[in-house]
Amino acid sequence: MDIGDLLDRAAVGARVNAASKRQALSIVSEIAGRAFELKPADILTKILQRERLGSTGVGHGVAVPHCRLRGLDRVRGVFVRLETPVDFGAVDEQPVDLIFALLAPPNDVSEQLRSLARVARILRQADLRQQLRQARSADAMRALLVQEQRPSAA
Repeated sequence: MDIGDLLDRAAVGARVNAASKRQALSIVSEIAGRAFELKPADILTKILQRERLGSTGVGHGVAVPHCRLRGLDRVRGVFVRLETPVDFGAVDEQPVDLIFALLAPPNDVSEQLRSLARVARILRQADLRQQLRQARSADAMRALLVQEQRPSAA
């Protein structure tokens, strides 16, 4: 699974302002709604349902919210960098500022799991996280995510 296949240019938000986890997920839903011609309220509802099962804050300031949603023909991604980190209930109790949301068709569980694994593997790299936090534009962040990343030793 190539990140470039998941992440359209229109689905990247730089310098996003949110005061809470819910507001951040609402913004993710708005971006996804515009980019994929879906109803933002439907996206937010599904993402929040998934979050109630357990936080998707995976640590190191990263969250990977995800859900299955009608109206998609393949797995799609949305990436945002928050200006100010928010409490996400992450496993390491650190606030989140990098969010890579994945939206999948209802019946494509295996592709959703492969995509989740790929995104988690890429965002485990400390140097990439640092570069994403320093990137000046959405295009620069997308380029960093799309380029092939070698796994770090950490």
